[in-house]
Amino acid sequence: MTASRRVVVTQRFFDEATVVYLQANGCEVAVADLPPGKGDGDFTQAELEALLAGAAGWVVGHARVTRDLMAALPDLKVVSRRGVGYERVDLDAARDLGKVVAIAAGGNDASVADHTIALILAVARRFRESQANMLAGNWSILMGSDLYRKTVGVVGAGRIGRSVVQRLRGFEAEVLVHGASRDEAWAAVNNVAYVDMPTLLAKSDVVTLHAPLTPATRLLIDADALAAMKPGAILINTARGGLVDDAALLESLQRGHLAGAGLDTFMSESDPALKPVTDALLALPNVVATPHAAASSREGLDRTNMVAAQSVVAVLDGSDPAPGCVVADGRQR
Repeated sequence: MTASRRVVVTQRFFDEATVVYLQANGCEVAVADLPPGKGDGDFTQAELEALLAGAAGWVVGHARVTRDLMAALPDLKVVSRRGVGYERVDLDAARDLGKVVAIAAGGNDASVADHTIALILAVARRFRESQANMLAGNWSILMGSDLYRKTVGVVGAGRIGRSVVQRLRGFEAEVLVHGASRDEAWAAVNNVAYVDMPTLLAKSDVVTLHAPLTPATRLLIDADALAAMKPGAILINTARGGLVDDAALLESLQRGHLAGAGLDTFMSESDPALKPVTDALLALPNVVATPHAAASSREGLDRTNMVAAQSVVAVLDGSDPAPGCVVADGRQR
C-alpha cells in the first residue's frame, strides 16, 4: 500500500461498508479516534498536520481547512466534506495549491428535509411545552397549530429546499420560495410561487431556511427581517448558523412576536462568545433545538459517507467526482 492512497477520516459514524469500499479501491483507511465531545473542528493545526501526514485524501467534518494547513500537507490531493457546507474551507487556497475540494452533494437532502418537517410540527404543536407540563403533573391541553394548508416560505431552493417543498405538498401547504435563481418549470410542477423576501416574510406562517452561508446571506434574518415576519409565525433554521441574528431572534421570541422557532444551527458554533445567547434560546419553552444534527440519521450518514468516499476515489484515480460534488479544483489537466 502506498502513501499516495492513504485516506484519513476525521468524523464519527463512518460506517464499515464505506471503509470496505475505500479499501476495495486500493486505499489505506485511517479513522481518527476522536475524544468524547470533541470533533475535528476542535483540533489545532498541529494536531491536524500530525493526523494527516502522508495522506492523499481527507474526509473532513467541521475542521477549518486553511491555506497554511493545506500548504503543510503536500501529499494531500482531495478534501472531501461529509456534508454540503464548505464555508470553513479556503477554496482559493485549494485551487492555488492544486487540491480538489468536494462536498457530499445529495447525500443528506432527505435527512435534513425530514428533520425540517419534524421541527415545524414540533414547534407548531408545542411538543416540548406539553411534555414539560406532563412531567410536572399538568396534563392540560395546549392549543397548537396545524401545518395543513398553511403558508410556508422556503428560503433557498437547492437540493434540500426542494426536498422540503416535496414534503410540504402532502400538507397541502401554500409554498412561497425565495432563491438566488428561478426555475419556473420546477415551480409550475410543484405549484410554488417565487416571491421577493419582503413578501415571503410578510405572508408566511412558517419561514424555513435552506440557503448557504455567504457574505450575501450572512444575517439574512436580522432584527428588521424578524419584525417583518407575520406575528405568530415560526422560524426554522436547519441550514447554517450566521443566517440568523440569534440575539435578535431571542428578543423577538421573548416579546412574543414569533410563536416559536426550530433551530439546528447557531451562531455560537463559530463564535463561542455567543454561547450565552444560544443558552437563552435553548431555555425558551417555544424553542425546539437540536445540535446541528439534521443530517445525522443513520441512513443519511451512510449516504454522505459513501458520496464523500466516492469523490476521494475519483480524484485519486485521476477522474471527476459525481456532478455537483466539486466546489474547487486546482488540478492542472
